[in-house]
Amino acid sequence: MLRLTGNPALSEFRLQRLLSAVREQVPEVEAIATRYVHFIDTERALTDAEQQVLVQLLRYGPRIEGQPAEGELLLVVPRLGTISPWSSKSTDIAHNSGLTAIRRIERGLAYYIRAAQPLTDHQRALIAPLLHDR
Repeated sequence: MLRLTGNPALSEFRLQRLLSAVREQVPEVEAIATRYVHFIDTERALTDAEQQVLVQLLRYGPRIEGQPAEGELLLVVPRLGTISPWSSKSTDIAHNSGLTAIRRIERGLAYYIRAAQPLTDHQRALIAPLLHDR
């Protein structure tokens, strides 16, 4: 399985709004950065040319330079055993682009939480509902 990190997942406006909401719960949080993370299941190793096509397909979203991706990683992915609509569409696009060795592409959202001190389990529990839907 390949794992490719993409562009920031949230615009600067949405990131600041999230940071404000998180700080209401955990004031020690100093900064948040996000990135898309793509998980690619393949039948075989991709050639260099195929990998270049894949990287181009997965280059989307805000291209602004946001906060550096540093801090504690909290990764949000679709529920196990499900296939998201995003996955179905992106896998179809990959196949139509000649990437037939790809079985499935799925996307996660990486949140990097920088705080004055490492987060406690309780603090993570306070933040979690702000980062994903149950």
